[in-house]
Order: sequence, then C-alpha cells, then structure tokens
Amino acid sequence: MEKTFTEQMRDLLVAQKRGILDALAATNEEFRAIVAEMDPKDVADVASDDIDRKMIEALGSQDIKRLRAIDAALTRISQERYGQCMSCSKKIPQERLQAIPYAVLCIDCQKSEERRNR
Repeated sequence: MEKTFTEQMRDLLVAQKRGILDALAATNEEFRAIVAEMDPKDVADVASDDIDRKMIEALGSQDIKRLRAIDAALTRISQERYGQCMSCSKKIPQERLQAIPYAVLCIDCQKSEERRNR
C-alpha cells in the first residue's frame, strides 16, 4: 500500500477518533478535561490509557465498536498490515478504505460474511 495513502488514512482515522472523543467530551465534564489536556499525538493512544473503562461506560455501543475498529486500523497501520483483507489476504481497494477507513475485509469477503450472518 502506498505510504502517502496510508498516512492519509491514518490522519483520517485519528480525526474520526478525535470526533468520537470530542462528542463524548461535549456531553461529559470529566472527559472534557481529559481530552482538552491531551497532546494531539496522544489521541491514537487514548483507548490504551487507564480511562478506557470510563469511556466504555459513557460511550454508546456503536461508538465503542467504531472506536475499537479505528484503534485496530491504527494498529494495522503501525504494523504495516493496513489494507490487507483479514480473511483472504488480498489487498482491500483504496476506494473501500476511503469509504470505510477501518474496513478489515475486502468487498467479496464482506459479502460472504453478511450472507453467513443472515
């Protein structure tokens, strides 16, 4: 995967994570103080901090799933595995990653997974 594209996706993922945290901070005074004090570089590491338990209590289930997916995608970027389908190991098209930056499956494998879950 192109380094430039991967960096763009990393920036997008960090921005999405920041959006979730900002929304949480807007509704929760304790998190407002925590997020305000954070260095922008630290936003990628927030879920691993000791405030993880408090975040889970305050976030809705969809936000929790999305936050975990974003964290997993950031981990794959750091391990240079971003953009590789977790099922068939084929390259996930850039168009799919632009639409869903935390996608773990290529379109074919995603369709198969959805059919199995019906």
